[in-house]
This record gives sequence, structure tokens and C-alpha cells, in this order.
Amino acid sequence: MATQPTPMADYDIAPASYGNMGLLVQLRWIAVLGQLITIWVAWRVLGVRLPMAELVAVPALLALMNIGTWAYGRQRAGYSYLELLGALMLDVEALSWQLYFTGGATNPFIFLFLVQIMLGAILLPARWSWIVALVACCDVAFLTFDYRPLDLPPAYVGEHFRLYLLGSLACFVLIAALLVYFVVRMDRNQRASSAALAALRQQAAEENHIIRLGLLASGAAHELGTPMASMSVILGDWAREKTIAGDPDLAADVADMQAELKRCKTILSGILMAAGEVRGENPSVTTARGFLSEIVEDWRARSPAPITLDDRLGEDVPIIADPALRQVIGNVVDNALEVSPEGIAIATARDGDIWQIAVRDFGPGFAPDMLDQVGRPYRSTKGRDGGGLGLFLVVNVLRQLGGRIEVSNTEEGGALVILSIPLSALAFAGKGTS
Repeated sequence: MATQPTPMADYDIAPASYGNMGLLVQLRWIAVLGQLITIWVAWRVLGVRLPMAELVAVPALLALMNIGTWAYGRQRAGYSYLELLGALMLDVEALSWQLYFTGGATNPFIFLFLVQIMLGAILLPARWSWIVALVACCDVAFLTFDYRPLDLPPAYVGEHFRLYLLGSLACFVLIAALLVYFVVRMDRNQRASSAALAALRQQAAEENHIIRLGLLASGAAHELGTPMASMSVILGDWAREKTIAGDPDLAADVADMQAELKRCKTILSGILMAAGEVRGENPSVTTARGFLSEIVEDWRARSPAPITLDDRLGEDVPIIADPALRQVIGNVVDNALEVSPEGIAIATARDGDIWQIAVRDFGPGFAPDMLDQVGRPYRSTKGRDGGGLGLFLVVNVLRQLGGRIEVSNTEEGGALVILSIPLSALAFAGKGTS
């Protein structure tokens, strides 16, 4: 399970280290409690004469270390491999100290070293876990030849082997419980860390895809600009021709071609803006309510389907409106209208700093296998090859703003898309705009 980092990674934050250090602290608290109970039982119940000062000092030290770790780690994101190694070595040497004064290798609890070795193998890179194993083996070798025998009362002098068997049983049960509990918990931390790392890699890949898409759109804009401009001039000349102007059908066809050409230019510009920085070339100062209302009115003029707006925003706030954000909302509205010709419902509200825009349609909704795939490139909800870029751009633009998108199907039928946008990312504080 141990990973092999680069040399510098030993001093960086280790994966899942914050949760793993927390588990080591829990294990140390169990050790403190267990040692105190064992010392009390051996002293008061069995009547074993013990060096109390030396033995009680260790759980006191471990308790202080736990308190120090808690106070020091509250503001930390994690711990390095070197710090995890230090924590494990402290526990190994504390156990060695206790065993030295309680019979050394003749004490069945010497097998607790195996727990420390196992934890080192799970939490640390290979070369560091070998250090834990080597130190533990050296301590066991030392305790085999040098230790202070237990000063047993007369009633137990002839019962060494029986006491050893009972202690071995207790030690086995304790080790089994600790390994199952803590190894499972640490494995869960490692899995969560791996999942988070995979999500970051996926995000990086998507952002790289966005960059390449932006470069492609930029190149396409330059390459297509000239022929599209030529077609626009030609269509304008055709529209002024008497022969075409006098024929209603031809004039309507030319007008449709001009509209579609203009739409192509708008789509290409929108992709270019959404693939780049969130605040585009021409941001303007407006308000959240005015910005959304303008988008809704624009779509009402374009679509025959009814569009309702439920405004629960409350107090309006000034924002910087960027074309990319307009494109994001427009993509969601366009997708909803395409599957819901009977109309859509838009609602807006505010939850603290979060501006929420909900778009609900009354179409067939998302397919179950698409709910987890929304926002991934080329995963279209419409079944078109090469589709899915609209919501992909929506997700990535919102991510740049610190927002998120939530999609679901409603019980009454249809899909619900909720955009959550931090107003602080759009806030206008009297800054000039270009």
C-alpha cells in the first residue's frame, strides 16, 4: 500500500495525512487509557510491585503530545511523511520504555510492536516503513536480553507461564481489534484521498480540454472570419438586387441565410468567450436582477415557447456582467427550450453570497445514466455525436467563478438545472471596467 514519492515529497503534505494523524492520536489515547488501566490492575488487583513514577510518566507524555498535536494541527491541511514517521517512532519508543520496566520480552504485550509496524507499512513510503520495522526489531532484541523482571507477589511466583498465556490472549484480542478498526479507517482515508486526487486530475484534464477548445475556437474565428465576412457582403448585395427583392420567396430565403450567418458568428463568439477567461473583453456593470431579466427578455423574443420568471432575489446587488456568464445561462435556457416546447420556468433566489438560478423544463428529463455524466465533454443528453459541449462549458465557467451546477429530474416530470454562483466573484466595488 505504501507509495514511493520523490525525495522532496517526504517533506510535503502526505495524502490523507490529516485523517491518518487523527487516527494515530486516537490510537495514542487508547494506549494512554489502556496503560493506566493495566498499571492500576497490576498494582491494586494483582499486587505487583511496579516502578510507578517511570510507568506513569509515559502515558502523561503521550497525553501531552496528543494535546500539542491537536493545538498545532487545527490550522493545518495535513502532515508530511517525516512528521508521520516521528509520531510512529514516539509510540514505538514509548512502548519500549513501558516494556523495559515490566518484564521486557517476557511480557506478552511485546507483540503490540506488530501494530506499529503494520501502521508504518500502511502510512509511509517503503523506505520509511522499513525504518519503523528496523527500530521495532532492535527494541525487541534489546528487551530480550535487558529488562527489569516483574516483581510478582508470592501468590503468583510459580504462575509465570499461566500469566503469560492469559496476557497473550488479551494481547491477541487487543491487536485484532486495533488492526481491524484502524486499518479499515486508514484504508478509507487513503481511498478518499485517491478519489480526491482523481477528481483533481479529471479537473485538470477538463481545463486542458477547455484551453485546447479555446485555441481551436480562436483559430476557427480567424480562419472563418474572412469567408463569413465575404458571405455577409454577398448576401447583402443579393438582398438589394431588384430581381431578388421583387420575389418574396427569394427575399425571405436571403433574409434567413443572413440570420443564420449572424447566428453562426454569435455561436462562434460565444464558444470563444466561454473557453477563455470568465470576465471577457467587454464586461459591463449591471445588477443581478437586471442581468437575468435582460437574458430572459432576449430569449422571450427569440422563442415562441412561454418563459416564466419567479424573482425571489430580494435586495438587488450590482455585478459585473460578462458575455461568458450570459452564454452560460443562455446554454442552459437553450437546452431546456429544445426539449420543452410548452415552455420553461426560471427562478432566481439568493442564499447569503450565493446567487441561485434554477431552470426547469417539462420535457423527458435526463436519462438515469446521464445524471452523473452531465458536464463531461461529448456526453450529450440529446444523443448527438460530438454533443455535450454546451453543459461542459457551463460547468467549467462556473468552476472558474467558484460556483457549481446541480442537475436532477423532478417528480412531476422534466429536468431541473440549478446554477449556484458566488456574488463575490461578480461583485462590482466601484472598479473601472474596460
